[in-house]
Amino acid sequence: MLSATARLHIVWLLAEGERDVGTLAAELGQSVATVSHHLAKLKLAGLVRARRDGKRQIYLVDDPHVVEIVKLAVQHHQPQAEQRRIG
Repeated sequence: MLSATARLHIVWLLAEGERDVGTLAAELGQSVATVSHHLAKLKLAGLVRARRDGKRQIYLVDDPHVVEIVKLAVQHHQPQAEQRRIG
């Protein structure tokens, strides 16, 4: 589920704080439809949840285990990317 870079990025952003789909789409540089599709898959997998705020759905990650997994994945990937630039 988190193998898609966009989904990993979405979870990373939501780990920093709640966002609606429009805000996520703007931050990711993707369409609202694309981000909504990713959010639906993440929600179905139980990695994110949504709450209603008026007419908007606000998405969040409230499981500290999910946040930790994403942080570990990003930390693991960063040294490899740095090695490719240096090497």
